[in-house]
Amino acid sequence: MEAIALVQGYTALGIGIIIGLGAIGACIGIGIMGSKFLESAARQPELTPMLQGRMFLLAGLIDAAFLIGVGLAMLFAFANPLLAKLSG
Repeated sequence: MEAIALVQGYTALGIGIIIGLGAIGACIGIGIMGSKFLESAARQPELTPMLQGRMFLLAGLIDAAFLIGVGLAMLFAFANPLLAKLSG
């Protein structure tokens, strides 16, 4: 019984780390990308529509990478394969 509690505790800690670091990374990445977009749009305003499309594409990819991490964390939260090995 103590092993199951230990696995649940470490799983909760891992989930927090996965979601926390993923969120920090996504926020920093989108912030840097947004600042570079504004710099480039200020230097060459005629390229703004093309750059804006690419910026939104990259923002979606950055968010998708974060959401994959959230999905993996939810897998461990609700269907932890380690608990199945200990219980069965």
